[in-house]
Amino acid sequence: MPSRPYDLPPLSALVSFEAAARHVSFRSASRELNVTPAAISHQVKALEVELGQALFHRRPRGVDLTEAGALLLVALQRGFGDMSETITRLRRKSENDAIVIQATSAMSSLWLTPRLARFWKTHQTIAVTQHVTDSARPADNADLIIQYGDMPRGSQDCRELFRDRIAALASPELARRHRVASMVDLATVPLIHLTADNPEWTSWQEWAAIQGYTGKLGAGIAVNNYAIAVQAAQDEMGFVLGWEALTGQLVRTGMLEQVLPNSIPSPRCFFITTRPGASARALRLRDWLLEEAAQMRG
Repeated sequence: MPSRPYDLPPLSALVSFEAAARHVSFRSASRELNVTPAAISHQVKALEVELGQALFHRRPRGVDLTEAGALLLVALQRGFGDMSETITRLRRKSENDAIVIQATSAMSSLWLTPRLARFWKTHQTIAVTQHVTDSARPADNADLIIQYGDMPRGSQDCRELFRDRIAALASPELARRHRVASMVDLATVPLIHLTADNPEWTSWQEWAAIQGYTGKLGAGIAVNNYAIAVQAAQDEMGFVLGWEALTGQLVRTGMLEQVLPNSIPSPRCFFITTRPGASARALRLRDWLLEEAAQMRG
């Protein structure tokens, strides 16, 4: 490892000295930094030992800066000022950067994108970039992540968007050709099975078992992407499980229809995770999406 061209004293000692020199008082510096005067004195003394010269004249009624102390104070204040300016610029850049929101292709196309279009109409200064992936691994640059599953517990900032209902759907033509009147009939019709990377997606077997049916189910086809599964159902390739929030518009417009009267509450929820340190703009988008989800539930 290459050596540094300079070797600075500990930052805590420099901060303690700068506060004491600016106030010309160890006691005032201790109040500002919320430490004891003895701690300030100890840090300054250690700095003087390292530099090999006194930074203060100790007098009965207080302290005065030596010439070396005055030189160091000017240098530190210039350096701290430069750092403050740089940090401010970086914060402003972060605030102006596009918000990155990660979602699966199905969530993006069927729920998120139409809402982002409405968000942009009232928040035109906030740029939003979607990171669309069906991988369960969070992207390093994602500010917000929408997922389906059991919401994790712990230190992560996770908020429930909505807990949906799931029903069996098919295109009107396929539903006409294959009359499904009960769960038993699902053994004789082609089903579209989802084999996505995320094992949390509710399967036909789980959906049926929740309703007390553990019998045979139709084979049909398997796809690894829910958006493709929904498109395959519209193309009359099989029956699909439909999350109401994702497929509701397709049902309302007649592209798909519910083939059994019974639907179940989703055993898991859609939730949104916020990256630590996310900007105020990202938090504004998150809260807006939570409001959208609340209105949808209402």
